[in-house]
Amino acid sequence: MNRLYGVKMRASRASVHLSGAERIVDAQAVPATVYALARRVKVPYDFLNIKVEAVENPLRLKALPVVAHPVATPAEGWQVLERLLAQAGFTRVDEIRARFAETYSMRGAMLLDAETLERLEPDPARGVRATNMDSVPSPSAEKKDHFAEALTLATKVLAAPGIVGEICVSDDPGYVTGYVTVQGAYHRITVLKEKDSPLGGRIFLYRGRREDVAETIRFLERQSVIVESACAPAPQDRFAGLAETLRCLDAEGLTRTCRPRDAGKVSFADNDYLALAPDARVMAAAAEAAARYGAGAGASRLVTGTQAPHLALERHIAAFKGTEDAIVFSSGYMANLGAITALVGKGDIVFSDALNHASIVDACRLCGAEVVVYPHGDLDALERGLKQSRAYRRRLAVTDGVFSMDGDLVDLPRFLDICNRHDAFSMVDEAHALGVVGKTGHGLVEHFACAHADVMMGTLSKALGSCGGYIAGRKTLVEYLRQKARTFIFDTAPTAAAMAAADTALSILEAEPERVARLHANIGIFLDTLGDKALAQTCRTAIIPVIVGDERRALAISRRLADEGFLMPAIRYPSVARASARLRIAINAAHTPEQLRAAATALARALRIPAE
Repeated sequence: MNRLYGVKMRASRASVHLSGAERIVDAQAVPATVYALARRVKVPYDFLNIKVEAVENPLRLKALPVVAHPVATPAEGWQVLERLLAQAGFTRVDEIRARFAETYSMRGAMLLDAETLERLEPDPARGVRATNMDSVPSPSAEKKDHFAEALTLATKVLAAPGIVGEICVSDDPGYVTGYVTVQGAYHRITVLKEKDSPLGGRIFLYRGRREDVAETIRFLERQSVIVESACAPAPQDRFAGLAETLRCLDAEGLTRTCRPRDAGKVSFADNDYLALAPDARVMAAAAEAAARYGAGAGASRLVTGTQAPHLALERHIAAFKGTEDAIVFSSGYMANLGAITALVGKGDIVFSDALNHASIVDACRLCGAEVVVYPHGDLDALERGLKQSRAYRRRLAVTDGVFSMDGDLVDLPRFLDICNRHDAFSMVDEAHALGVVGKTGHGLVEHFACAHADVMMGTLSKALGSCGGYIAGRKTLVEYLRQKARTFIFDTAPTAAAMAAADTALSILEAEPERVARLHANIGIFLDTLGDKALAQTCRTAIIPVIVGDERRALAISRRLADEGFLMPAIRYPSVARASARLRIAINAAHTPEQLRAAATALARALRIPAE
C-alpha cells in the first residue's frame, strides 16, 4: 500500500493571506501536487509556503448528504439559514448571526458554545483551523472547486466531537454561495453575501463539556480525514428553489392569494373610483363593440390594422387632456414600459422618484440609461441631479402624479419648472389622478392650474373602469412612440370592447362631473368617521393608506375586517418597503354614507387591537 502524504500550500502578501489549499496523495503524486498547488495562486505574492508531511491512518468518512437551497438575495439566504438553525433546536439564532460578523477578520473559525455563546478558542484572534483532509475523488489541485472543498471540510467538522453545526461564507469576493451544516446534512445556500464582497467567515457550534474542547480542537486541526464521494451535488429537483422561496415568503407573512371575489363584501380595494365599470352604458358599449369587432384584437395594430374604437378613443383622450395626440397600449404597465424604453437608452440619464410605480421602476432598469433614484418628493435633489447631468445626450425626469400606495401628489408646477429650466423631458404617471384629481377629474393640470408634462401617461383601468393605458402629448412624441415603443409594436392591441368602454366612460365623466364631487364627499365622510386627524390632513385623493408596519398584523387586521364584510387588502413588501405594511383603502363614488361610516368604524376598532 502506497504511503500517503499531506501537501499544504499557503500564499500571502504583506502578511495578508491570499490563498490556501491542501491535498492527501500518495508518494508518486507529491511532486505534481506541489507544482499544481503553487500554480493555483493567480495574484502576486511575496510568501509561498509548501508543506509536505506523512499521513498516518487517515479517518475515512462518507460525505454529508447535500440539500440545495437556491435563493435570489443574501437576505433570502440568511432567512433560510436562520430557519434551518431554529429547526435544528438552536434557541439563540439572532445572536449567533450577530456573532458571525466577528469572524470576518479571523484566519480560522470561531468555536462557539451553542448554548451560552461563549467563545472557546484558545487564541480568539487566530480561531480554530480545520485542516488535514482531502476527498475521494479528489478535485483538481490547480483549480479551486469551491463545492467539493467546502463539502470535504464540512464533513470533517461535523464529525468532530461535540460539533453540532457549522456556518460558512467564503471570503472569496467572487463566490457568494455559503452553507450551514446541521442535523447530519450539508445545506448549500446559493447566495449569502453580495457579489464582490471580501467578507467571509466561519463558526463551529459546539455542545458539550468544557474539558472535552481540547479533543475537539485536536480533531479539527490534526486528525487526517479522507471524505469519500465529495463530488458535485446530485441533480436537485429544479423546483426546489421555488418551493423554498415560497416557504420564506409564507414565514414572513408575504404570501399573496388570488382569492375568489366575494360579492357579499363591500370593496374598498378597487381602483374603479367613479364606479363606471358596472355602469350600464359602459357595459353596453363594450358589448356592442365585441359583437361588431370580436372578442380579441388578433395582433398588433401595425399588423392587423387599427379598429375604429382605438382611433376614436385616442382622439377623445387627446381632447380631454388638451394635447395634440394620444396613443393607447394594452395596459398602463405597457404604456410606461414602452414610453421610457423608447425615449432613453445608452448615453442618456433618467431621474425617478423613489416611490414610483413598479412599471416605471422596471422600465428604468430595462432602458439602458443611467438611472438616478431621488428621495421621494425631493425636488431639490432632482434639480441638483439635473444640474450635474448636462453631459448626457437626453435626460428624462419621471414621477407618479398620485403615488399609488401613499395617495400623495407630486408638486407638478415645480416639477415642470425644474425640468424646463434644465432642458429635460418631463413625464408624469396620472394613473390614479384621472377622474379623481381636479374639480371635474381632469387631473393634476386642473388641480394646479398649470401646464402639462411632455409625456402624460394614464390608464383606462381605474376611474374609467375598463382596461388599457395611454400616452398623451405632442404629435411628434406620439408618432415617435408608434415607431419605437416595443410594447406598442410587438404587443397585441387592446380589444375594441375595452376601447369602446373607456371612450363611453370618458364621455360620462365629462357629462357628469357630480361623480367626482360625490367621490370627494365620500372621502371626507370616511376620514371624518375614522377620526385620524393627521391622515385627514394629508389625504387629497381616493387612496387612504393606514400604516400598520408589521406584515402579519396587517394581514390579521385585513382578515378581521373581511369577517365583518369589508374588503380592505393588506399591502406588503415588495409593494411597499419592509416594515411599512398597510391597509390601502380605495374610496369610490358608489359607496353609501352608511357603508363608509360602518367601514371606518370597523377599521378604527380593529386598529386598537394590540399586536400579538
